[in-house]
Amino acid sequence: MSTPQLLMIEDDARLAQMVGEYLAQSGFGFHHALDGASGLEMLQQRSPDLVILDLMLPDVDGLEVCRRIRALPNSALAKVSVLMLTAKGDPMDRIIGLEIGADDYLPKPFEPRELLARIRAVLRRRAEGGSEAAPAAVMRFGTLEIDRNARSVTMGGALADLTSYQFDLLVAMAERAGRVLTRDQIMEAVRGRELEAFDRSIDVHMGRIRAAIEADAKNPKRILTVRGVGYVFAKQQD
Repeated sequence: MSTPQLLMIEDDARLAQMVGEYLAQSGFGFHHALDGASGLEMLQQRSPDLVILDLMLPDVDGLEVCRRIRALPNSALAKVSVLMLTAKGDPMDRIIGLEIGADDYLPKPFEPRELLARIRAVLRRRAEGGSEAAPAAVMRFGTLEIDRNARSVTMGGALADLTSYQFDLLVAMAERAGRVLTRDQIMEAVRGRELEAFDRSIDVHMGRIRAAIEADAKNPKRILTVRGVGYVFAKQQD
């Protein structure tokens, strides 16, 4: 099995060195860039499995770097997992990060063990989704097709733009079509991390999924909100 490769884009060299040593001891390959421009260049040179991306960078901020990653013409690089490092206690940073395609976030300051746990969780979701031998590789709901083997979603033949985590969320919902799920149940279904009770990151992801698969995201027919409970993936769809 090859060693998972990580790229950290972080202007704090001391922090990056500490993180790099810890992750190397945990069995990861580690690469570091001090700013967004060199980070994007290194991304294309190294093709890492996951990017640890600081929000505050000296040239361009992490949000813009994430946008540029998702816009890369190389689809494999554009879909690389991204873990965003955000300011402590600022929910807007993480909401915006999730909206533009980050797979996870971690507020500063953080414990290296928590960073390691989140990295492993993101990579595990990617690996399990890519190797899962499901009885039905393709799920069809009207014009919506979810291909678990290819990890792709199409609407009327057009490819939907979803992050790895959003794909896993959609699969978890579709597999339980007709069943009302709480946010905790949804996160558990994708082996996600526990979040604070007030955290609305699942809602942000659901909004992005709706934008990709609904004809009218403001009047959804596929993923419905059950107020005070959570969400349900509709069995009967147009």
